[in-house]
Amino acid sequence: MKKAVILLSGGLDSATVLAMAVSQGYECYCLSFDYGQRHNAELAAARRVSAALGAREHRIATIDLAAFGGSALTDASIEVPVDGVQDGEIPVTYVPARNTIMLSFALGWAEVLEAHDIFIGVNAVDYSGYPDCRPEYISAFELMANLATRISVEGAKLHIRTPLLSLSKARIVETGAKLGVDYALTVSCYKADLEGRACGVCDACRLRRTGFELAGMADPTRYQ
Repeated sequence: MKKAVILLSGGLDSATVLAMAVSQGYECYCLSFDYGQRHNAELAAARRVSAALGAREHRIATIDLAAFGGSALTDASIEVPVDGVQDGEIPVTYVPARNTIMLSFALGWAEVLEAHDIFIGVNAVDYSGYPDCRPEYISAFELMANLATRISVEGAKLHIRTPLLSLSKARIVETGAKLGVDYALTVSCYKADLEGRACGVCDACRLRRTGFELAGMADPTRYQ
């Protein structure tokens, strides 16, 4: 069975990506991060999702992005915005270099596993303006990965898989539902409490709720 490393945050998007990888016949190795995020209830969600969807293994790596701050997700002195995001503006919920760091960890594990595929749930349609969710960024990272690793030098090609890249949030919800994802297990909120209950007003909550509404599906999110 072909192996893949799945970056699993515990949110709606990454849960859908895991379900898609499983449906494509991959043996899935899920990787989550305790990176100093204020909303770390998502880690418990990642454990639930990994188990529910039958991942081969799930690991949580600890890194300290809170040491640098610079984001409302890692610095308690910066308020998480609740009034939406202006077009063309990179919001304060952007975590500097987060996807680069996480993809690098995933790349290291992929080499050890001799896996040729890494899945990440970035999205260029319904997203919050993060620069490391753009298609050109993913292409650049894949190019780098195939220059920097032993597995690629020895003849294999590494792929960064982004199956949600061009999907709307509604289409993501529909896709996951067809694959049996229980979205009640997931946590997307940037201000989730310790029990994983969502605030309902942050940008992540707005996008998630709109996705269910446009998909014509009941929203299973637990709100505060």
